[in-house]
Amino acid sequence: MFIFKRRFSTFLQLSERSKAVQNACRVFAEKELRPVADLHDKLSKFPQKQIEHLGREGLMGACIDGKYGGRGYNLLTFTLAIEELSRVCASTGIIVSIHNCLYADLVQTYGTPDQLNEFLVPFTSGQIGVFALSEHDAGSDAANLSTTATKTESHYILNGRKAWVTSGVEAKAGVFFAHTNKDKGHKGITAFIVPLDIPGVELGRREEKLGIRASSTCDIILNNVQLPHTSVIGEVGSGFEIAMRQLQLGRIGVAAQALGIGQAAFELAVKYSCQRTVFGERLCDKQLVKSKLAKMATELESARLLLWKAAAMRDAKQDFRKISSMAKLAASTCATSNAHHCVQILGAKGFVSGEAERYYRDSRITQIYGGATDIQKLVIADLILKEAEFD
Repeated sequence: MFIFKRRFSTFLQLSERSKAVQNACRVFAEKELRPVADLHDKLSKFPQKQIEHLGREGLMGACIDGKYGGRGYNLLTFTLAIEELSRVCASTGIIVSIHNCLYADLVQTYGTPDQLNEFLVPFTSGQIGVFALSEHDAGSDAANLSTTATKTESHYILNGRKAWVTSGVEAKAGVFFAHTNKDKGHKGITAFIVPLDIPGVELGRREEKLGIRASSTCDIILNNVQLPHTSVIGEVGSGFEIAMRQLQLGRIGVAAQALGIGQAAFELAVKYSCQRTVFGERLCDKQLVKSKLAKMATELESARLLLWKAAAMRDAKQDFRKISSMAKLAASTCATSNAHHCVQILGAKGFVSGEAERYYRDSRITQIYGGATDIQKLVIADLILKEAEFD
């Protein structure tokens, strides 16, 4: 039996709590996710039973304060959990990641007492919340929203269509971003918390995707949706700022997912190359294969160091914007590269349906959502130039 002994970088001393969460997620992933991951992918089946289990264990409110039903983990501990889940099922990893980083954290940070009671407490134990910012003509250009919120004496009336909403099919509520004053540009965007079972909210068709097929992605249509004025979360006109803050956090979640995919592809490549014999010699003893394995391992370690640094900086309340973009860039690049090399090493076995092929498909999205690779490069460069000092 092949056993891969995983060793993590130790520049950061993990707490006993962090180690326990990491181990529990690893055991859960192997026991509960691995037997069904391929099937859920093929059927595009949401892992309902597994998400409910994670909800009972507190992972759907991982970093949320205990007074709201959360576990109160720091962000570093959360990244360990997402990596372990994503190493086996990237769909489950991103469901948990987006719910925590883009919905639950936002509601905890900006919600009123009534909003916290209604839209956070039930969502730390299994109900799913979504983050609805993107539109078909407003992806990387997040300020170019067409969704509007018209204020009347008693309500806001929302109209528009949100695109690529992760977990939109299963969610019970979401934070939606709309223009309350288009003349003000991005300063006229406001965030609203919207129950998804009220009149005027309609789900578009579920998207057929290249990868992470067990997580749902759909449009959500708002057709004269009436919301009370108390549905505003944060301040009127602060929606763009709120969205950018959450996306900075979301990049760490996506980086953790990407790292899990990259780790899985690396482990499979090592395992196969050690077992496969070619011309009387193990595949892993071939110089070209060794070169690939060395590159895969180095990129993994580099991405993990950046991810842990970004999480630790955020936990320490330091400015983590640049490092989170670097971590997202490095981890997503590692995931796609490692998945490519894994398929190459497995050859025909990597091309047919199976784990390697799934890693290859799942990895691709990590360079797109949460801010595309080219956007991360722009963010990093802009922050570097702001930090630079010239004589």
